[in-house]
Amino acid sequence: MSAVLSVGPSSERRAVLARRVRWLVAATITYNLIEAAVAITAGTIASSGALLAFGLDSMIEVASAAAVAWQFAARDPAVVERREKTALRIIAVSFFALAAYVTADSVRALTGAGEVEHSTAGLVLAALSLAVMPGLSYAQRRAGRELGSASAVADSRQTLLCTYLSAVLLVGLAVNSLFGWSWADPVAALVIAAAAVKEGRAAWRGDACCVLPASGPVTDEAAAPDGCACGPGCGRRS
Repeated sequence: MSAVLSVGPSSERRAVLARRVRWLVAATITYNLIEAAVAITAGTIASSGALLAFGLDSMIEVASAAAVAWQFAARDPAVVERREKTALRIIAVSFFALAAYVTADSVRALTGAGEVEHSTAGLVLAALSLAVMPGLSYAQRRAGRELGSASAVADSRQTLLCTYLSAVLLVGLAVNSLFGWSWADPVAALVIAAAAVKEGRAAWRGDACCVLPASGPVTDEAAAPDGCACGPGCGRRS
């Protein structure tokens, strides 16, 4: 017979976690709105398609975070749970939109319709995002796992992908400036687009790797080494 390792969080703990998710989502939305404004302005001034794409990606992330904000705006846990599927669908569509836009922009760059251009503002913005976004993603993912919210975890992955795009932008601008390799940025971006499609499919199905159950015991067969409620081949619902 399986041994019981842990149970879901208490109602008081769930309230604390829900409040934490709301604050993290609000911070994500605020940062991405500022990021979008700076990136689009700098991209327009420098005629940089990469920066414009980065700014539009920030707006996609806002849509994803707004879905989670709407879900957790309800104070009744039952309402929050009922909104979970709708929030996941919105996040999934956000992933697909991100993949579509990044793919189109990468193809445009590779076919010579545009190049990643040097922009000091773009380099600073990308570096700042690399410093800020991973912390937001980790904190939300951790709270979402403990709370048992697939939507909060999915949105944290959206934030993580945006972090990767920040790295792509930073490296692409630097490599293009140093070596003239304008193809490096779009090729790396296509890899991220493929990852976005994968995450979008998982969000649409409602999969949430290593999301702890909202209530009930976790057995030793289901527990992963890191304490998440999933085992090998994670990618299914617990």
